[in-house]
Amino acid sequence: MTIRLLLCDDHAVVRAGLRALLSSAEDMEVVGEAGSGEEALAMSAAVRPDVVLMDLQLGGGMDGVTATRRLSGGDGPRVLVLTMFDTDADITRAIEAGATGYLLKAEPPEELFAAIRSAASGRTALSAPVASRVLAQLRSPRPALSERERDILRQLAGGLGNRDIARALFISEATVKTHLGRIYAKLGVETRAAAVAVATEQRLLP
Repeated sequence: MTIRLLLCDDHAVVRAGLRALLSSAEDMEVVGEAGSGEEALAMSAAVRPDVVLMDLQLGGGMDGVTATRRLSGGDGPRVLVLTMFDTDADITRAIEAGATGYLLKAEPPEELFAAIRSAASGRTALSAPVASRVLAQLRSPRPALSERERDILRQLAGGLGNRDIARALFISEATVKTHLGRIYAKLGVETRAAAVAVATEQRLLP
């Protein structure tokens, strides 16, 4: 059976390299390319791939995690994240979004081929460094923050005050304060600076 692939990466050169590499595998066919999350959703609906190779950082617009969440589930394609980033936050977000696998671009071609075949069969495929990080997280669980709480933490790390965070996220200042209280409780801190410091130490920020 030929595995139908959709490539999603905002760098045309990377997509061209992947297409050339994947053409050497007899059981794989690249049926489409996308340079953004929005394009990936539209292209997936049009060509019905078995597996989507998804980069996480896609420039402006929809990021790879959001696109993965939109694509995964039901009768949608399997999503195999292929990225340069292996932070705990990125891995957690991708897996929570429904990614079947998480592979680093530095892996040799044989690893990529094996991961694609695993993903197409519904099996989890993780790079060795990623698998090590996942195991480390399981052995030492980090606070479970919601997506909105992570958004606010990222704004905090950027030095924004409550009013600016509210404007950036299109929510009220009261809502920001409520989320901050929950974040402080989960991280065991009492100040904004401490929250950012703990989140950075525990790799909760991308």
